[in-house]
Amino acid sequence: MEKVLVIGGGASGMMAAIAAAGQGAEVTILEQNEQLGKKILSTGNGKCNFTNINQIPGAYRGEHPEFAQDVISRFPVPDTIRLFMELGLYSKNKDGYLYPHSEQASAVRDVLLMELRRLHVRIETSVCVEEIQKEGNSFRVKAVKSILKQEKKSKKRTVLVKTGEEEKVYQTGKLILTAGGLAGRVQKADGTGMRLAESFGHRVVPCVPALVQLKCRENFYPSLAGVRAGAKIELLCDGVVEALDIGEIQFTEYGISGIPVFQVSRFAARALEDKKTDIVADLDFMPEFTETQLESFFMSRIQMRPEKTMNQFFTGIFHEKLAAVFLKRAGIPPELKVDRLGDQNRYRLAKIIKGFQTEITGTNGFEQAQVSAGGISTEEICPDTMESRLIPGLYFAGEIVDVDGMCGGYNLQWAWSSGHVAGISAAGKERQC
Repeated sequence: MEKVLVIGGGASGMMAAIAAAGQGAEVTILEQNEQLGKKILSTGNGKCNFTNINQIPGAYRGEHPEFAQDVISRFPVPDTIRLFMELGLYSKNKDGYLYPHSEQASAVRDVLLMELRRLHVRIETSVCVEEIQKEGNSFRVKAVKSILKQEKKSKKRTVLVKTGEEEKVYQTGKLILTAGGLAGRVQKADGTGMRLAESFGHRVVPCVPALVQLKCRENFYPSLAGVRAGAKIELLCDGVVEALDIGEIQFTEYGISGIPVFQVSRFAARALEDKKTDIVADLDFMPEFTETQLESFFMSRIQMRPEKTMNQFFTGIFHEKLAAVFLKRAGIPPELKVDRLGDQNRYRLAKIIKGFQTEITGTNGFEQAQVSAGGISTEEICPDTMESRLIPGLYFAGEIVDVDGMCGGYNLQWAWSSGHVAGISAAGKERQC
């Protein structure tokens, strides 16, 4: 019976363990936190969008985005849905976005835990791996296990308190690293797995926050905090469009947020990491109009109610705080009567609304990001098996690898696919890469 050790008990680690144990391997999971799958609980605002039927081009990013599609083709979305159905999870389809029918993220984690127990996977929590050594055809893993006890703080609140440590050593024939990236509020999201991979000579692409809010230079953002508006966003780096998306933009005291911002944020973060100086978000607040059509639309509104002032003109189109920013940028007094606007000001307003540029100065940190972009270079991993091209018997899965996805269930699909491929391969007897 093949012995497989999985380091990391997140989504990809649990899937890898299930796949390996399902092939008859003796599997152990080591997890730093006190429970498995903590990050799953916060996905999809607690509802867990666990995959997406629409596997669109560009959904996965990295130095070699085609790597992700290659791996996913070996355990695609239909197989994922089928497996979760077998585990007891009935799904709900919302325009291709799949959720548990209960809309509870805990259901995803719970069915995975049930399957781990059914397959007799050994689970050890509060274990921090410190060193891995290759000894012939096996791995020697040195770790420290925290000894915890429950302490009652109040009638309703009990916490785990560390009372000591215990040194542990594990011996295994196959090793799967799924220790995750740097993102999220989950305790100890510290990149341990990448450090361990580097100790074996693997190259790690520097990590940056992804699916995260963007910070902007302009000083009007505090006045817009809490405002939402539909827009198309284009991210330009040194004048080149790197990414675009459309949807609801949310304004914060320091910049912009919302799903479209998240979708382009990894490109902004990478440009900032690369010290590029001209990073701009171009916002089109009326993407359904051309500039000429928008000017004509403005003219018809003026003709219908010429007595209105400019601070009344946008009522019913934009939030009053956003309209005030447009007028200030255009240099148009809010008390000006709309019939005095003139062709030049009408043209200027259309240009600003169709091409509202804001300078990106930073992103929020990893603690606010949903995922991290970067990780172990895919050049050194076999896509057929997720096995290291450098170290026989070493496998990778999940966010530890240089693959990150768009919002919408893509990062979890990457976790399921890469974990399943790694687990099946690790349970095999022969080197396959």
